[in-house]
Amino acid sequence: MRVMQALAEQGVTVLFKADAERMRDGVRPWTFVASGAPFHGDLLVRTDAASVEACLEICLPQLRDHGLVLPE
Repeated sequence: MRVMQALAEQGVTVLFKADAERMRDGVRPWTFVASGAPFHGDLLVRTDAASVEACLEICLPQLRDHGLVLPE
């Protein structure tokens, strides 16, 4: 995924997780977490959502607001 590569190249650690139990329960099974050098202190960008796409729709604008350069 181009977005994850771009983030990693800027010093960000990225995690996507699919939780089988939450998926079975129909409760936002996808988690996106971004943390690392570009963020100050313990700041991280995180969300739980219904899909990978929904995670990105929520988190990419936040990452751009922190000055990261991301592909469209």
